[in-house]
Amino acid sequence: MKVDIEPGSGFCFGVENAVRIAEEALRAGEKIFCLGEIVHNDLEMDRLKDLGLITISHEYFARLRDSKVLIRAHGEPPSTYETARKNNITIIEATCPIVHSLQEKIRLVLVSARENDGQIVIFGKEGHAEVIGLLGAAGEKGILVTGLHDLHKIDCTRRVWLFAQTTKNKAEYDMIIETIRRNLEKMSPGHPDNFLKVYNTICGQVSGREPKLRIFARQHDVIIFVSGKNSSNGHMLYEVCLNENNHSYFISHPEEINPEWFSNAGNAGVCGATSTPRWLIHKVAETIEKI
Repeated sequence: MKVDIEPGSGFCFGVENAVRIAEEALRAGEKIFCLGEIVHNDLEMDRLKDLGLITISHEYFARLRDSKVLIRAHGEPPSTYETARKNNITIIEATCPIVHSLQEKIRLVLVSARENDGQIVIFGKEGHAEVIGLLGAAGEKGILVTGLHDLHKIDCTRRVWLFAQTTKNKAEYDMIIETIRRNLEKMSPGHPDNFLKVYNTICGQVSGREPKLRIFARQHDVIIFVSGKNSSNGHMLYEVCLNENNHSYFISHPEEINPEWFSNAGNAGVCGATSTPRWLIHKVAETIEKI
């Protein structure tokens, strides 16, 4: 049986950059704390822990003093940096450049939102680390919508500046945009765009994965999707594979592979999330080849 690895699978640039920064600091012999999991993948977290990376919670961070703390790719709200200043904590900045740029856009828009009694709306996953940072940048003007059912939170008589979490599904974002536009049209017939400013903030590297994964899933008898169980990006991309190939299976460890999945297969494809290390994807492929 032939086993193929999807070329685009593995860390996105933001995660790869954060892991590289952490490794460089650790190999320099420094004691480094990381605020939250640097990547949503247990095996990669174990590898970094063996190098000396210490993962801490926000509660622990608030009590920490005179230390070095890495900010992961997801970014952090302004309050985190204020705590660091008060506690003499040196920040090692590893926020994804795309996320950082998005935070800066929101901070700039915040001025206009305050002057024009407007609303900053963020389409994202509630409780997600990146979204917490984006809402922090939006201040008191931030409104989180997780789907169409949340659009009642928006006051259609006021201006709306709309952003999306960088890893959200583009088709869902387009649906959110169109529904908000229709709602504004009811309040301002013929001029909805006077009240709506849309920012295309979904990461192209992430959104570009979907069409390639669809093709890859159709080309193989069996798909093994490798991701951490708590990776929202992983679950979203796995659904893309499953929609194209009902012989798609989600695993986090090579030990979870079931040989029966391949009993009638002529070929298999292995792919993963933007939070899945490339070395783990290769290990899964090697495990399948040995079956």
